[in-house]
Amino acid sequence: MDERKIVACFIVKLWYLNIVTWLMMWFMMNHNSARRRNRQLALRNRTFVRRMVGSAYLDSIIGYDDVQCVNQIRMDRRTFHYLCQMLRDDGRVKLDGVVTMEEQVCMFLHILAHHVKNRTIGSRFCRSGETISRYFNSILHGVLRLQGRLLKVPEPIPNAYPDPKWSWFENCLGALDGTYINVHVPERDKPRYRSRKGEIATNMLGVCNLDMNFIFVYPGWEGSASDSRVLRDAISRPSGLKVPTGCYYLVDGGYTNGPGYLAPYRGVRHHLSEWRNRRLPINHEEYFNMKHAQARNVIERCFGLLKMRWSILRGPSFFPIKTQLRIMIACCLLHNLIRRHMSADPIENEILNLDESESSDDDEDMIESVQPTQEWTAWRNTLAMNMYNEWRAQV
Repeated sequence: MDERKIVACFIVKLWYLNIVTWLMMWFMMNHNSARRRNRQLALRNRTFVRRMVGSAYLDSIIGYDDVQCVNQIRMDRRTFHYLCQMLRDDGRVKLDGVVTMEEQVCMFLHILAHHVKNRTIGSRFCRSGETISRYFNSILHGVLRLQGRLLKVPEPIPNAYPDPKWSWFENCLGALDGTYINVHVPERDKPRYRSRKGEIATNMLGVCNLDMNFIFVYPGWEGSASDSRVLRDAISRPSGLKVPTGCYYLVDGGYTNGPGYLAPYRGVRHHLSEWRNRRLPINHEEYFNMKHAQARNVIERCFGLLKMRWSILRGPSFFPIKTQLRIMIACCLLHNLIRRHMSADPIENEILNLDESESSDDDEDMIESVQPTQEWTAWRNTLAMNMYNEWRAQV
């Protein structure tokens, strides 16, 4: 074979080799492209299925009847959609086109109502834990921005009020007390948060009117702090609790009886349970304490309703402590929303069937401290005598 034939054979072999190489490359490229398309298709299908499952679960809560809606998120469908609209208008919650406002709010309320973890909500709504956390905090901040609309403005009780529990307490704004709510804190902070009951908790000051709407909420103090200390701090703050001169709140025996805060007589029966079994008061101090306890019990029932409604307040959550405190405020705001806009609340009916056991720039004529005075003590004595004498005349 001469040299030209050798070169020609080499060129032909090289050409065939190039053809085979190009064919293999083309095959690999098409194969990888097909695999990529299959993966994308599988991902789209999986995403579609997850969205369908999440959407079906959302519809099962808010799409059929109010009973299921109240059981799952503690409010009926009309109140739920009203809350969503408030968050759009005043809560400044921005939508990203991925999760609807209704789904965000439903996930948020479900966590508050049942105290479930992100992974549980994620499995039900087919969302990742990061997605649940992000939207939970977004709705939480949105609800807090509604304080101006949801906190009740205090109104003094007028003269000759028809409710016999409150008829003697003219110019009263409501009642206040502290309640322990368990929290999760770092180990080094637990001694400060340990309450007298031995629980790791925060002492939350709550103020409500006679219709069990919250007027003022102040969480954050450690469980070791006394109720009176929390109240003093709340009064001293520029945006804290304000009591107009001439008005007052009903408080229990743990607080000072002074202008703006009417407390029962100490050393005298003052618990409702002490007047059961037809045990009658024997003097004006006991009668005053009985009427005082019957009216002041509204804050105890308000706390009971709040904790029964939102399970997250009945045990420590694993959110950061600042987030836990924001959750407490949000629960109180949502409590007010439900009481105003739900015509029938089954949880409230359970409480009623049990035995009764925004800052202002106008600081003028506001009570800014709690100190006993002779005038206030004399006024309480006069009120107690008038109440007792009228009752004796009717017996």
